[in-house]
Amino acid sequence: MIQSMTGFAEKKFDHKSFSLKVTIKSLNHRFFDWNYRGNPIKGTENRLRSLCRQKIHRGRIDVYIDVDFVDKARWELQINEELLSIILSSMHKVSSRLQDNVSFNLENLFTIPHIAELKRKDLSNDELDFIETCFVKTLQELIKVRWREGRELKKEIRGHIRNIKAAARGIERMSKKQPTFIRRKLRERLLEIGGENSISEEKLLEETAYLAQRYDISEEVERIRSHLTYFQELLSPQEQEPLGKRLDFLAQELFREANTINSKAQDIEIIKESLTIKGELESIRQQVQNLE
Repeated sequence: MIQSMTGFAEKKFDHKSFSLKVTIKSLNHRFFDWNYRGNPIKGTENRLRSLCRQKIHRGRIDVYIDVDFVDKARWELQINEELLSIILSSMHKVSSRLQDNVSFNLENLFTIPHIAELKRKDLSNDELDFIETCFVKTLQELIKVRWREGRELKKEIRGHIRNIKAAARGIERMSKKQPTFIRRKLRERLLEIGGENSISEEKLLEETAYLAQRYDISEEVERIRSHLTYFQELLSPQEQEPLGKRLDFLAQELFREANTINSKAQDIEIIKESLTIKGELESIRQQVQNLE
């Protein structure tokens, strides 16, 4: 199944002790690039990454998990009593020396580094399992989005392939007339320089044959046809592996064949068709670079 590399999914869930929001966004990337933000979930992040890697082979994956605890008792306050004792003792000495009461309020306490830390208690195994289940459900939704976009891209690519095939057929038809075209051009050139009588018909035929062979584009047309057949095979429903890189490489090969035709062609109409092929291939390359 062809997938796009771009997609977005967000789902909300409720647990008996917290509410949960899972957001997954995927973007284009040459490789699999995992980026997690949100609440710390101990070693479960590695598990989520592994689950995602089984379903998605390429793309930048941004994951955000927000846990909002219903039970406020899940919060705990840790105070560095030893450090606080040292600070209070020092303040008492300063107060005695200055004969003035030096004090600070609770708000000041939290601004002193390493004094107090307010954090949530660690999640239980049951809660971590619930988060993993919710992540998988959200991931499945993301994959559906990527599949839908992949199907649309495949339709567009097939349309471009049909246009390339039509242009290739036109080139093949016109290429059969290229020897006659070359011979006429040679004759016109000889007339321009006033040398038509200085060359025999046999020599003219020989030169025409040489140039026709030199500018022959039948092999390039055949390779384009072969590449397009393989391209369509890769787009078939039977293919399950990621195809983006292979399709991009194949589009580059097609582009090279079109360039060669463009450089060999002696007929402006053939050149126009080769430019049509290159334009369609440019669109295909932009689209396949969005595929996984």
